[in-house]
Amino acid sequence: MRRLFFIVLLSFCVSQSFAEVTVVLNSGDGSISLVDRHTYQPIKHFYVGKEPHHLMSTPDNSALIVADAVSNDLVFLNPTTGEIEKRISRISDPYQIGFSPDKKWFVSNSLRLDRVDIYRADDFSLIARIPLSSMPSHLAFNQQSTMVFITLQGSNQLAAIDLATQKVAWIIPVGNTPAGIIMTPDNQHLLVGVMGDNGVAVVDWRKAQIVKHIPTGVGAHNFMPLGDHRHVLISNRGGDTISLIDTNTLTVDHTFPIPGGPDDMEISQDMKELWVTCRWVKEVRVVDLTNYHITHVIPVGRSPHGLFFMSHAPRQ
Repeated sequence: MRRLFFIVLLSFCVSQSFAEVTVVLNSGDGSISLVDRHTYQPIKHFYVGKEPHHLMSTPDNSALIVADAVSNDLVFLNPTTGEIEKRISRISDPYQIGFSPDKKWFVSNSLRLDRVDIYRADDFSLIARIPLSSMPSHLAFNQQSTMVFITLQGSNQLAAIDLATQKVAWIIPVGNTPAGIIMTPDNQHLLVGVMGDNGVAVVDWRKAQIVKHIPTGVGAHNFMPLGDHRHVLISNRGGDTISLIDTNTLTVDHTFPIPGGPDDMEISQDMKELWVTCRWVKEVRVVDLTNYHITHVIPVGRSPHGLFFMSHAPRQ
């Protein structure tokens, strides 16, 4: 009997050690909520720093980086368990962060300080600080890693920075209060979520001009690739909806309701399940993408923003 007990206990411990968590950033609390990826149950809640807004994995997926904007640091988590592994404290106001596709550059938008900082990706040494006006928000790279594109929420613009020279290549007006931005899989267009215009500006980045506007919903905010190399989702935060955009036709295929201010998203590897942070109601909602029905509502912290789990769909 004792042997059977220890076998069961060992099996439980092994299963727990291989359990996957969903990491949720609670910007208003400065905390992280860990949710069991498969049971949808909250399992842990802890302080991480002041105003954690965004997060992303390292290029080799060995760590998950949380950007604490007001604490001025980066926190490295185990991407599967969510446990803190280390901090880098010399990163100034990291609001939105990103690695270039060639893994050479690490870019950090300083929304409060109106500038973009460019670091070496291998050691996080600072290369350049580029002032931009105003409120640099989200970022995206071209596939060649020669340019990074920055939305400027406060001045209603989109900026392009040449990564080799660390100089601004161009700035264009893009609409009222731009936020999320993503490159289409064919590397031809930038999609910009323009919150004040309730839709997406399609930008030909080589010509530095808007070629189309896609109406999506009130407060069009942030993107997540579906994983099929064709479709992306955009959260319409003010309208409590999410829209599915076909990047080949640059049209909306479907829009479905998500109450509570949908913001950041994550998609399962099989592209059948969507997790969404709902900023205004301290919840994460899980959606069955085969029928767009909400299957789970998970309580988290105040003003939940970024979220991540390891077994996600391809980003492009």
